[in-house]
Amino acid sequence: MNAEPGNINQLTEHLFRRESGKMLSVLVRIFGTAHLQLAEDVVQDTLLQALETWKLRGIPDNPAAWLHRAARNKAIDQLRRGRHQIQFDHTDEERPLLESGYTMGPVMDSYWNELTMEDDLLRMMYVCCHKDLPAESQITLMLKTLCGFSIAETARALLTTEDAINKRLYRTREFFRQNRIRPSFPPPAALSVNTAPVLRSIYLLFNEGYAPTHGSELMRREVMNEAIYLCSMLCRNEHTQQPEAFAALALMQFHAARADSRTDDNGDVILLQDQDRATWNQQLIREGIHNLELSAGGDTISRYHVEAAIAYEHCKATKFADTNWQRILALYDMLVLISPTAIVHLNRMAVYRQVHGDEQTLAQIRLSPYIKEWEGNYLYHCLLAEIHFASAPQTAIDCFQRALAIVKQPAERRYITEKMATIQNV
Repeated sequence: MNAEPGNINQLTEHLFRRESGKMLSVLVRIFGTAHLQLAEDVVQDTLLQALETWKLRGIPDNPAAWLHRAARNKAIDQLRRGRHQIQFDHTDEERPLLESGYTMGPVMDSYWNELTMEDDLLRMMYVCCHKDLPAESQITLMLKTLCGFSIAETARALLTTEDAINKRLYRTREFFRQNRIRPSFPPPAALSVNTAPVLRSIYLLFNEGYAPTHGSELMRREVMNEAIYLCSMLCRNEHTQQPEAFAALALMQFHAARADSRTDDNGDVILLQDQDRATWNQQLIREGIHNLELSAGGDTISRYHVEAAIAYEHCKATKFADTNWQRILALYDMLVLISPTAIVHLNRMAVYRQVHGDEQTLAQIRLSPYIKEWEGNYLYHCLLAEIHFASAPQTAIDCFQRALAIVKQPAERRYITEKMATIQNV
């Protein structure tokens, strides 16, 4: 199949998001975690080969299978070249089969089927989030190795520098070189604890798609879809099913269902109260409801349970006026007990305003211990601007200007500028 170079680059980027984690997980199974860098190099070489080959010959009918085959062949080359120089971490059962020229090919073929690859990817998720790794390193490794983020994208998603990301990755690779940890599913008794950082990384990936920290796009649907895909794998695999995972999946599906209504044809922001709810993806909402019901099977309530319940309240309202703000505020009161972060408290203030009005909300804000942290968040200044919009127009403009000094996203900057113009034209 022939395609323009631009289409090839776009397709390769999509495949890299979806397939690089799978390929790396199989390669780590073959080489061992001590050789994580080698596995990453093979994945990168495979992608570069695809770019070069497909530009000349066109995109194959099954590009994912092409990538898997190319990675398999490169892995065989590495095994043959490194047989007497590298200590690969094979099991006692695998070692003779992978060292024999007669059995290496068939054994390698068995690794590259979809079900085996999915299990390997899930095992690799837990390796990335090993308990002896710092939380920041766990998330960094997940985003970089399994989710297809570049160093720059990882740095922006984690609000740090590329140098810091490179240092974290270097220390993590050293940890695996020294400890030679074999990918495996955690025992049932430790599954919930070990799944928490995995879900945190997946949800961070989703947020990078839903509200990107960089670039001109208001959303990156490809990244959102990748996060939903990874979480779906956790939920459908018998080794990793957890109530928290079902709740996180429901939360992402509820948000994704409303994604298309967040912007108009020009890419400008549409607020929740102005969105065309007929465009909401009802299939995703139904799937979210199903997963929210499945999440009720545990003994604890996580932040994902509560946030999914909040998102569901928005999804079930047929129009903005029907939103059950009292119920949402009660859920936020629960959420601040589970996750008492500055952003959760700020979001609660926006809901509190819907229930109690501007004056009481302003009084609550003045009593908050989070004001210093909120000062760096443009949403805080937008909330203050909305509170003062009718009663103190100049104060509202000042608040919007402070928000404008912080926000970088073009669509959100246009929205704030238009709101300021609305006040000035009154």
